[in-house]
Amino acid sequence: MSEPKGDIGLIGLAVMGQNLILNAADHGYTVVAFNRTVSKVDHFIENEAKGKSIIGARSIQELVDNLKRPRRIILLVKAGAAVDAFIEQLLPYLEKGDIIIDGGNSHFPDSNRRYEELKGKGIRFVGSGVSGGEEGARYGPSLMPGGDAEAWPYIKEIFQSISAKSDGEPCCDWVGPAGAGHYVKMVHNGIEYGDMQLISEAYYIMKTVGGLTDKEIGDVFAQWNKGVLDSFLIEITRDILYYNDTDGTPLVEKILDQAGQKGTGKWTAMNALDLGIPLTLVGEAVFARCLSAVKGERVKASSILPGPQIPKDAVKDKKEFIDNLEQALYASKIISYAQGFMLIREAAKEYNWDLNFPAIALMWRGGCIIRSVFLGEITKAFKEDPQLENLLFNKFFTDAVTKAQAGWRKTVSLTAEYGIPAPAFTTALSFYDGYRTAYLPANLLQAQRDYFGAHTFKVVPEKANDNLKVGEAIHINWTGHGGNVSATTYDA
Repeated sequence: MSEPKGDIGLIGLAVMGQNLILNAADHGYTVVAFNRTVSKVDHFIENEAKGKSIIGARSIQELVDNLKRPRRIILLVKAGAAVDAFIEQLLPYLEKGDIIIDGGNSHFPDSNRRYEELKGKGIRFVGSGVSGGEEGARYGPSLMPGGDAEAWPYIKEIFQSISAKSDGEPCCDWVGPAGAGHYVKMVHNGIEYGDMQLISEAYYIMKTVGGLTDKEIGDVFAQWNKGVLDSFLIEITRDILYYNDTDGTPLVEKILDQAGQKGTGKWTAMNALDLGIPLTLVGEAVFARCLSAVKGERVKASSILPGPQIPKDAVKDKKEFIDNLEQALYASKIISYAQGFMLIREAAKEYNWDLNFPAIALMWRGGCIIRSVFLGEITKAFKEDPQLENLLFNKFFTDAVTKAQAGWRKTVSLTAEYGIPAPAFTTALSFYDGYRTAYLPANLLQAQRDYFGAHTFKVVPEKANDNLKVGEAIHINWTGHGGNVSATTYDA
């Protein structure tokens, strides 16, 4: 048999898989393509891949036989059982040191498991987040690889070549061990939920309180895309609002207001609860989609439950109204990313991962759905201080939220006054106010827990005395009845 020519193999010829193969071929790599439905391979080779450095494989063995050692194989198949099934099919043909890369939207605990299982068999596993959709896959996605670090030197050149570039730097770097790559992609998707919800709320506020038409709102987004909010999601929102149906009316007005979700935002929110991190904005974004789904109940409630009427002159100064809204959107976006990096930092501690924070921000700077100019500042913040405790402690972001605060508060006040649902804007401001408050009413909450459940409390150091000692878990018999036995100590 002739010497193998394939630099990398790819299983899964859906849109993302095909585009990633074409991208790699454009960068001078020979790709071996396989799909469970072999007719898809033939069609691809005869059409989109014709004349390119792409080899069609009609079996797993043929795929493997066509690859140079160590073999590098990307799986771009549906997350879950399909990934495990293909790994099982590949194993009989692989040798120690070969590399399996899962480029799907896998849940990071699955990637943790696969990493350990394959390590025991001598196979190097990489779980890589891939973001940017169809266009990103074709012309430069954001790639977030993690797993067996021994695999990185063998895939680095290919991955960084085909990835998006930001100021000449590839939006791809090694994230960390085990499932870290898919973890970072999960948080990316959670932040994406938050960004989309904030933008949708801004659109709705302009429409309901401001009385702007879709075209006028599109013009606002077009203007915002030239400033601090310059981003992919703002750009596509502009395009959506400008798009008219065949009858000349905005298509967006004809779309049913029920949002779908695939679960990655929910995974992020659930993991934040597990780790005790207040990822409030992503949580509200997930719940907002859930609320949109109960359309029938909302229609019924709209005829039963009263709320304030919005007067026609609710907005006296349209420019000031839009400027305030821009500041509210910018500040809320900062809060969302600050929360996201709080979660990633806690995950690094919890899972004992050494994560590359400046690289993570850079990976999101281009190619992915949440790409924006704003992320350049996050990259800079972590390069200046890799141990940065919170984005809000960096001068750039401290100054930005300080400047935005007045407009932010006015916008949130306006939504409350006129009964406009704005859960993401509201929770962002509530988090900000809670985070900047040295003393919260959790003292009363903990007293309540001790009263009804003997859950104990700790004393403020400067207010300690002979009965209330610093550092001790204290239980008080609040009523004088019952005993003094306490429950297990609470974790704060």
